[in-house]
Order: sequence, then structure tokens, then C-alpha cells
Amino acid sequence: MESLSPLVRSFVAHFGEMGSRWGINRTVGQIYALIFVTPRPLNADELAEALEFSRSNVSMGLKELQAWRLVRLKHLPGDRREYFEAPGDAWEIFRTLAEERRRREIEPTLSMLRNALLETPAGPDERYAQERMRGMHDLIELMTSWFDDVQRMDSQTLGQLMKMGSKVQKLLEFTGRIPKAAKPDRES
Repeated sequence: MESLSPLVRSFVAHFGEMGSRWGINRTVGQIYALIFVTPRPLNADELAEALEFSRSNVSMGLKELQAWRLVRLKHLPGDRREYFEAPGDAWEIFRTLAEERRRREIEPTLSMLRNALLETPAGPDERYAQERMRGMHDLIELMTSWFDDVQRMDSQTLGQLMKMGSKVQKLLEFTGRIPKAAKPDRES
């Protein structure tokens, strides 16, 4: 990574550290970060050299990033190598990540909850458990419905909606529809 500028090196290192917290490994996080901040598509050899990774690690990382739909394959005229680029729009990246997480994590949970709610409870404990599961199911269904609406919005509208959050909170507090947010206690 010595060939990278200090700014890019810092960004790439941070994404590697954060990768493990986001469910990907350090290598994949660093590969994505470098592709994201580079103004032109990169091939696997360039990535391996810049990051000082083995070519096989880069290939596996690129396959994972393609499975997440976070990088796009690109062919350059007169060059047989495969190049990779990241979407330029941060909102597109956010949407892709959210959709992939939904497909991998939320949908299987909803499916399990639907099946559990179809079961006939064997007693009061199972009835209680099912009611708790029903509450979770209903919340997740509401969130996924909202998510579908959000996914259809253009980036500008979505940005405006997100900026409205604190304004809506204040309006609801003002109208008495929700209590004012509790202020944290400060010890002297």
C-alpha cells in the first residue's frame, strides 16, 4: 500500500477495519475502498499490486463484491482483462447494500416468522411466544413496505426525506402527538 497516497491509504485501511463489523473481511473491505476512490476502473493485477495482496485473494474478494452487486465488471477496448468499478452515486450504493441485506437477512427471518405463526400453539407459553413473534413480524413487514417505497424514490427526494426527520420530530412534539425527547441526566 506504499504506492497509495496517505489520504487513500488511510481510507482503505479504515474500510478494512470496518469490514469485519459489516460482515465482510478486511481484504474485501480494502479492495472495495480502493475501487471506490479510484477515478478509473481497476483490474485484479492493479488491485493486488496496490494493496500488496495475492492475486487469488483479490479474485475471491472481487467475486464477493460482485455477489453483493457493489462493483461492476467493465471491459476496456483492446484489453482482455476484466476491470472493476464502483457505482458513482452514494445513494445507489446505499440502496444496493440495503436490498442485499434485506434479501440475505430480512426475508429469511420473515419466512421463518410466517411459518411459526401458522403453527397451532401447544399451550399458553407457545401462544405468548407466537404473539411476540407476531409483533416482530408486523414490524418487519411495515419496515419492508416502507423500504419498498423508499427504494422507488429518486436520490434528491430521498435526501430531502432524510433531512425531514428532525423537523417531523419537532412538529410531533409541538402538536403533543409524542412527548419531547428525554434529555440525558447530567451529573455535577
